[in-house]
Parts: sequence; structure tokens; C-alpha cells
Amino acid sequence: MSETAIIVGAGIGGLCTALTLAPTGRSITILERDAPPPGDDPDLVFQEWRHTGVGQLRQSHAFLARMRKMFKRDHPRLLEDLLASGVRELPFQSMLTQAQLGSYRPEPGDAELTIITSRRTTLELVMRRYVETLANVTIRSDFLVRRLMTAAAEDGVVDVRGVSGECGGKTETLEADIIIDSSGKSGFLIDQIKEESAHYAEEQESSGILYFTLHYRLRPGMDEPPRLGNPPATGDLGFLKFGAFPGDNGCFSITIAVPEVEMELRKAILDPDFFHNLTLLLPGLVPWTNADRSAPVGRVHGMGDLISRWRDVVVDGKPAARGYFALGDTLVRANPLYGRGCSFAAASAQLLLATLEESADPTARALAYHKRLHDELRPYYINQRTQDRSAIRRARQALTPGFSKSVRARIIESFFEDGVAIAVRNDVDLLRDAMRGFHMLEHPNKWLGRPRNLAKVFYYWARGKKRNASAYPPKPGPERTEMLKALSLNFQSDIDRIAQGA
Repeated sequence: MSETAIIVGAGIGGLCTALTLAPTGRSITILERDAPPPGDDPDLVFQEWRHTGVGQLRQSHAFLARMRKMFKRDHPRLLEDLLASGVRELPFQSMLTQAQLGSYRPEPGDAELTIITSRRTTLELVMRRYVETLANVTIRSDFLVRRLMTAAAEDGVVDVRGVSGECGGKTETLEADIIIDSSGKSGFLIDQIKEESAHYAEEQESSGILYFTLHYRLRPGMDEPPRLGNPPATGDLGFLKFGAFPGDNGCFSITIAVPEVEMELRKAILDPDFFHNLTLLLPGLVPWTNADRSAPVGRVHGMGDLISRWRDVVVDGKPAARGYFALGDTLVRANPLYGRGCSFAAASAQLLLATLEESADPTARALAYHKRLHDELRPYYINQRTQDRSAIRRARQALTPGFSKSVRARIIESFFEDGVAIAVRNDVDLLRDAMRGFHMLEHPNKWLGRPRNLAKVFYYWARGKKRNASAYPPKPGPERTEMLKALSLNFQSDIDRIAQGA
């Protein structure tokens, strides 16, 4: 294959694209704006790597089965390298409750439902070192791509033929047959397509939350407690969500997601001592963060601007550009709460490969890639956006004096909390099917649409709370007023602000 490709960005999306396209024999150049990792020691890289193009670099990460499956099938040595570096695998059985473990019988497909987890810096380091060994891939660091080299065709479609940018103080122009834009959420090259073509559409809205992460290191001789213990190390209190994320080489992280409307909490939580004290008020996190087991490391890493965004570079059956393919956060962004961002990028790379192999015609490629994205990724995007909208409403309602839910809202809430959630905590087969949607191995809502599964959910819902009592997890933490009082925060100010219409 004599085709040449330029990939803009050496983050997860760019590296996954190189992994996907490299076996085809294409000549691939990755242009990365930031400096390379400062070494090969995971701890050093975590502490010192200035990878400013990846704003979420030090947030908690868990990498879904969709991405792991690609590694295992196409690059098994990479998966071996990851495990050797301390990256962890969390198998399906680690997600079972204690009651489910007692009757669990492994099935062949269970191995596929495995998460890999580590600090993001460790995963990117190992992926990058592996990609650097591929004969037909070159990574150029400290290369800031400024513009796409374009030409307007008579049909109004923009032909992209290369890029121009700066490296080492010099301006360079590079040409290639295909340009792949994986420059991330802060990438601006796609804005040029938007400016030069009428065949472009975008939708976006806030996810309604902010993320805050603090990393911990286990003390010598200590192991992690069970992640799905009793109570579990993940939970949703309405006014905040929390989770523990196993890391690599004796590290783990705690992430707390705070609704945008919780102004007092989101300001205070940037203080490491405040953050740590908050974890000690959550029973599921105490086994992780108590002083006997671990110690916090460094500062609290905050992340805002959590925008759900979908961009279309094909409108009314006509592409905006030829020879240009965007993927990852450049094209689609979703709430990181669901852990699908990296898998979106990996899946997009696979969809791009299928498109490039199917046809050599630039217009046909643009149309086919667009269709595949809509068929494969759009359902997950809509699913997540729907949940975000619901969470935003609940957060505001919780701060609205005298608010009362409608009968319909209470029924829907009960269906999911007392039906769906309880059914998957009881029935292992149901959990298997739900996890396939969660891991992007099938449509996210397909499992619940199967008559057999829906019947199981209705069975548990109809049993009632009393008969299902053993399946409910313990209360994840204190009520809002109780917690904010314990943290010496003004628990009333946000309620007053919402009441005044702010």
C-alpha cells in the first residue's frame, strides 16, 4: 500500500489510529505538539510529563473492553507490554456482588468483558513506545500543526492535501493522501473546515458536572480493598458522584464529580485536605483512603468544560472535506463519567480503517466514514446525553425548595433504581448482557430491549423493596446537609441561589 497518512496528535486517538492503520503498510507520520515522555519510568512520567494537549491526562481512567479487544486481537505484544508495566486487568467476575460470586460459573464470553486500568500517563507511555517500534510509523514531537493545506473544488467540497506548522522554530509543509485529525478537544484544525465549507454541522451542550481527582499511593505492604466491596467504592449521592480507580505500580485515584450548580462544594474541593476529608465521610472510600492503607499524592486535578459535542462533516449527503478525517474528542465528546472517550477514539480508528479499505474514492470515503460513525457511535452519544440531561434536572431539583417529583418521574426512577439496578445485582446473565452494552460491544440499549431481559427486570421490580432488600447496596454516604455541615460549608447558599432563579 503506497498511500501516505498524517495523524495530527499522539494521544490515545492518534496512537490507536496508528495501531489500526500500520498493518496495512501505509506510511504514517504522527505530528505531536508536545514534547515526548521524559523517560520510561511510570512514576517519573506521571510527575513530569507536560502533555498539555491532553487536559484529562491526570484524571482517573478505566479503558473499556472495546479498546482492550483491539489490543488483544491485533497487537498482543502491546497488551503484554502494558501488563508488564503495571497496567491492570479487571475481569468480569470482579464486577459481581458477593451474592453473585457464590453461584458464578464462568462462560467463554466473560473473558472479553475485561477492563484495563492504570494512570493515563502509563498507558500512553507504553502505547507510544510500542508504536515507535512499528517500521512504517514515525512520530515527530514538538511539531505544532497550524493549518490544513486545502483547495476548494468546483463542487464546493474542500480538498485537504497536507498540513503546515512549526517545528524547531521553522515552518514546514507536509503533504499526504489522507489527513487524520486527532488533536483532541482543544484542536482547532476542524474550525478551518467549518469556515471553508457549508457542509458542516455541530451540536453541543454542557454535561452539567465538573471532575476532581486526587491520586493516592498504597503504603508498603498494603493491597487495595475490593472495589465492589460492601459498601462499594462507587456511588451517587445526587449532589456528588464518586469512584475509586485502581492504577498501576501501587497507585490508585479517587474521582469526585460535582454538579455545576453546587458552587460551594466545587470551589472547596480543589484543596487536597478538604478532598481527602470528604473521602473519609464516604463509607465505600474509607477502606481505600484511610491513613493506614494509603496516602494522597500531589494536588487535586480539576476538569471543567465538560461539553457533550457531536460534529458532522457531512450534511445532506454532501461532505465538507475530502482527504480529511476527524476522530476522538476532535469530532465527538461525551461526559467522561461513562469512560467511553478513549474507546470512542479506538472505535473510530477501526471504522476509518474499514472505510479506507472499502474504497479509494475520496468522496465515497467521506460519506462511508460519516455513516459508520452514526451507526456505531451515535447511539452511545445519545444514551449518555440523555442521562446527563436527567442528572442536571435532578441536581437542580435537589436544590429547589419544596420541589416534588411527578408521579411519572417517580415511576421511572423506581423502574431503574428498584428494577434494573436490582436485577443486574441479582442475575449474572443479565449483568453479562448489560456489560456488553457498557463496554461498547453492542448497542447500549439492546440488552434491555430483549424480552427475556425485560421480563427479568419486571420480575425483580414487582417483588418490591422488602423481598429485594439483600440486593440493595448500603447507603453510599450522608445526605447533602449533613455532609456539607461536617465539611464546614454553607449548605444553604446554593439553595438560596437556585430559589432566586440564578
